[in-house]
Amino acid sequence: MDHNGPVDEVSIEIDAPPEAVYDLVSDITQVGRWSPETYRADWRGGSHGPAVGARFRGWNKRGPLRWFTDCEVETADPGWAFAFRVRGTSARWGYRLEPSDGGTRLTETRDLSRSPAVGRWFNRLIGQDQVLQRGMQQTVERIKAAAEARA
Repeated sequence: MDHNGPVDEVSIEIDAPPEAVYDLVSDITQVGRWSPETYRADWRGGSHGPAVGARFRGWNKRGPLRWFTDCEVETADPGWAFAFRVRGTSARWGYRLEPSDGGTRLTETRDLSRSPAVGRWFNRLIGQDQVLQRGMQQTVERIKAAAEARA
């Protein structure tokens, strides 16, 4: 896990082919199965699946707090990468898939490199980064379990 700069990432080895893992990470309607924070997401604005420019809304929770984010897919490369930007922010979330010993090395990323430095500093100060890193680790572990159960 790298958390020294504006890009955080966690990786995991999965005993399933990249195409199968991609199908899981790019199906945003299943995000509630993986994420400890985002409990629901659905396609918006006529979008029906992972494609560059497709839009979706994610509903999030942490303790008593509830909020939603509107997102737009920036990368949809089956078997290789899926990424989206949270609209109205500079946050970009994504998944990289690399073939690895007959399976897949899945890496989830959170890129805040376009965010103002003061915002990144504040996130570290209040512990936001650690919460999100733990959530990312849980997410990739849950995706691994689902992918390997299907394989």
